[in-house]
Formats: sequence, structure tokens, C-alpha cells
Amino acid sequence: MRIFVTLIGLLALLVLTGCEEQPMTIKFSHVTAESTPKGQAALKFKELAEMKFLGKVEVQIFPNSQLFDDDQGLDALLLGDIQLMAPSLSKFDRYTKKLQIFDLPFLFKDSEAVNRFQLSPVGTSLLDSMHDKGIQGLAYWLNGMKQLSTNRPQLKRPSDVKGLKFRIQESDVLQAQFRALDANPQKMAFGEVYQALQTGVVDGQENTWSNIYTQKYFEVQETMAETNHGIILYMVITNASWWDNLPADIRTGLAEAMTEATEYGNKLANDINNRDRQSIVDAGKAKIQQLSSEDISIWRETMEPVWNKYESEIGKDVIDAALKANN
Repeated sequence: MRIFVTLIGLLALLVLTGCEEQPMTIKFSHVTAESTPKGQAALKFKELAEMKFLGKVEVQIFPNSQLFDDDQGLDALLLGDIQLMAPSLSKFDRYTKKLQIFDLPFLFKDSEAVNRFQLSPVGTSLLDSMHDKGIQGLAYWLNGMKQLSTNRPQLKRPSDVKGLKFRIQESDVLQAQFRALDANPQKMAFGEVYQALQTGVVDGQENTWSNIYTQKYFEVQETMAETNHGIILYMVITNASWWDNLPADIRTGLAEAMTEATEYGNKLANDINNRDRQSIVDAGKAKIQQLSSEDISIWRETMEPVWNKYESEIGKDVIDAALKANN
């Protein structure tokens, strides 16, 4: 009888265990290394979300384009195959033109100005600018200011890049920027850049110190110029319908975890970029070209016509709000 009772008890336990609610799985896909600002912020979000919902939420992080590149990821997000991703803002041209604001060259004087704009009413409203297309923005994640690099020994003035092929993100603004320099822009996925630089398919690229270091571009580029001519910024996005239909407590908790992860990652960004810049110097494989204030002024003047070209698409009010953040 005792054996029978024990067996009944075990069976009941198995049934109850099988009936336990399975955790909600949230797949977060991105294209950079885990050691980058984006990678660290994603891991922090996972940690915070799972702590808030012990056993109820599992966040799976897929870095380094393990699942998708950004273009594939956008399609997967809209289909519900993943729940979160953090593409560069350049990827959103087909959904809204207003986010092109972040690609305008020499618009923001530093990353602090970018942060002030993001927190402004105009900046926060842009998170909702694609909701009618099925995409909800949750946060802006900073990577850092952009630098230029080439496979040539000299990189001080726009004349040094004339005729060179530069990899760019999928952005009409960035395409116009390099055409203003009389260079040849080539749109290319992030995961393809190293090989393209190595084989000479492209001569140069623009990126942050953290991406240049973690993707090892410094191994296949001869010269880098510290131009700080633009910003690489990501928007953490989700499927709007999925997000809107989450239970209110889950949505609130995830939003809180995202806010904390954003603050954490954005504080790290400058430190990581400074660290990786020094790592590039220490490696001794690429030269960092020093630019004078006159050099920078010439770069800025050469790229400035791009502002006028895209003002009507972006909106003068958005550009004015961004400029105000520099003060």
C-alpha cells in the first residue's frame, strides 16, 4: 500500500510539474560583439529582466549576427520570430525619414549633446514614429562618435578620400555624405565589412573605436582619422503588436529593465571607446592621424550641403531641436 501511495504521489508531482507555466522567451538579436556598449547593455537587460520576473521570463541574447543581420532581423521582428533587436538608426529609412537626423554629419558636437536630444520631447517622440508600421521603439543605445579609416597612408583632408570606396550602412544620408567628399559609398552589411576591407572590395569605412577594435578593422586598415563627424546610435525596438498586448505588469517591468540597462550601457560607451582606441594604438598596426581644427573645419564645410538636401524630409523642427541640444 505504501508503495502504491508513493507512486500516486510521484505521479501527482509529475503532473503538477508538467502543468507549471513555462517562462516567456524573449529573443534579442544584435550584430555586434558582447564586449561593445550594445553587447554589454543587452546582457544587463537580460540580467535585470530575469531578476524582475524570476522563472517567468527568459531573455536569450544572440550577438555577432548569430541569428540575423540587421536587415534580416527587421523582417524577423515583424514576423514575430524575435522580440527585440537594436539596429543602427540608419536602418529605418524605409519606415520613417525623421530618424535620418542622426546620420547628418557634424550635427552633434559630442555624445552628451546626442543624449540631451534623445531625452527632449522631440527625441522621445521619435521612438513612436514607426508604430503604425508595426515597430515600437523602446530606447536609444549609444555606441559612440564615428571615425574614418582607409587603406592609404594619408587621411587629413577630404582630398585624401577622393575616389575611394567606403563601406556605409543602408542610409541615403550617408551615401550623400560620401558623395559630397567625392568618394564612392558602398552599402554593405556589418558582418561583411572585415573581409571587404581585407580584400580591397572597399578602401575604407566609418565607425566607432569600439567597433573598429572588436571587429579588428585596425588589422586591415592603414590609417584612421579622429574626425568625430557623426554618431552611431541604436534604437532598441520590438514588434508593436507584441508589446502592446503584453500583460501590463510584464510590459511595465520590461520597460523598467530597459531604462536601467540603457543608463548602464550609455555610461559605459565613452569608457569602452576610450579603452578600445588605446588598444588600437597599443596594437601598432594602424596609424591614428592627428587632425587640426582647420582640418576638421574643412571636413565639416565639405559635408554641410547634406543638411540642406535632407532638411525637408527630416523636418526643420527636428534639426533645430538637435542643434539646441549642443548648447
